[in-house]
Amino acid sequence: MLRSMYSGISGLKNFQTKLDVIGNNIANVNTFGYKKGRVTFKDTMNQTIAGASAAQANRGGKNPMQVGLGSTIASIDTVDTQSSLQTTGRPLDLGISGDGYFVLKQGTALFYTRAGNFYIDDNGNLVNGDGMKVQQFKNGLLDDIVVNVNATLPATSTKKFYIEGDLPDPSTLAAGVASAVQQMKIVDTNGVEHTLDYQFKPNGTDWDIVITNQSAPPDTEPVTIKITYDATTKQFDDGNDSIDLTSIGLAAGETEVTLDLSKLRQQGTSIAAITNPDGNVPGSLESFNIGQLGEINGVYSNGQVVQLGQLALAKFSNSSGLTKAGNNLFQESINSGTANINVAGNGRGTIASGALEMSNVDLSEEFTEMITAQRGFQANTRIITTSDEILQELVNLKR
Repeated sequence: MLRSMYSGISGLKNFQTKLDVIGNNIANVNTFGYKKGRVTFKDTMNQTIAGASAAQANRGGKNPMQVGLGSTIASIDTVDTQSSLQTTGRPLDLGISGDGYFVLKQGTALFYTRAGNFYIDDNGNLVNGDGMKVQQFKNGLLDDIVVNVNATLPATSTKKFYIEGDLPDPSTLAAGVASAVQQMKIVDTNGVEHTLDYQFKPNGTDWDIVITNQSAPPDTEPVTIKITYDATTKQFDDGNDSIDLTSIGLAAGETEVTLDLSKLRQQGTSIAAITNPDGNVPGSLESFNIGQLGEINGVYSNGQVVQLGQLALAKFSNSSGLTKAGNNLFQESINSGTANINVAGNGRGTIASGALEMSNVDLSEEFTEMITAQRGFQANTRIITTSDEILQELVNLKR
């Protein structure tokens, strides 16, 4: 039989495979996180009619004579290029800008995906549409992400006043100058919040912080804290380890607080300092959001923001070597490299909340490839029909 017929058959098979891949790409043009496929060809075996010969003294060299025996599939690639992000406005829709993959767990098996349409199940687990649990990276280990919408944050009593900002040199101020009266809120060990007034007043070369409790009896004296500026260390010092606020009406045993003056500076010409006490009243989880580095921040009714977890992202040395497992999932293969799992950033990309990565299929490119594959398929059928006609002529030699 003619070799050209079998070459045509191999071409038909190859272009049929290419059309299959193109069809799958087009079918997934709206699949979030889908990475398109691409088929490449290569020639197959060659039959050598005559080998090459080297040049000699009286004649030149001769090239080999070979007849190709068709083509075959060289590769079916996964093109893992970044696609554009589509804004959805849904907080649990997450897109990755970079090379990372979300890590999902089912039993003991790990899967990876670029599709970040996640949900919260009845137990508060963050899952994908198939119920696989999204993983966080915590203390060097993978763990499930649980968002308890009924969570409460216990009260924390005030232990420290953080005073920050600028105070001028007291000697440059006129007599009687003081800051405006400001308010701060502190929390006792019973979780009860108290509002106190405070004011910065110059005292010679030092400063006084005057703290008043407006809810105390009228004859209650305020607490005065003296702070001194050390020009050598360029730091303030209060000279005390703790401050007792019992004298202004707060219960004994609940009022020992310390001052943190590390962020207080003596510079400028005006009083621009504030105090930020720690502590908080009880609160319940009102909402949560996801940051660029995958941190899940819970916002509580008392104004506190607490990190509930941080999404894990995986990166591979050869992302195209991952095995497609269906359902927008990938699995590690022996040629993808071992998953390098950590938090976002450091080459793994950042996370965009309220957005999903679209498919990287380009319809104009796919239709063009479809036309090329169709014409290639037709051309190979012509090879077969032409070879058939030649065979028919050979058969007709004997009548």
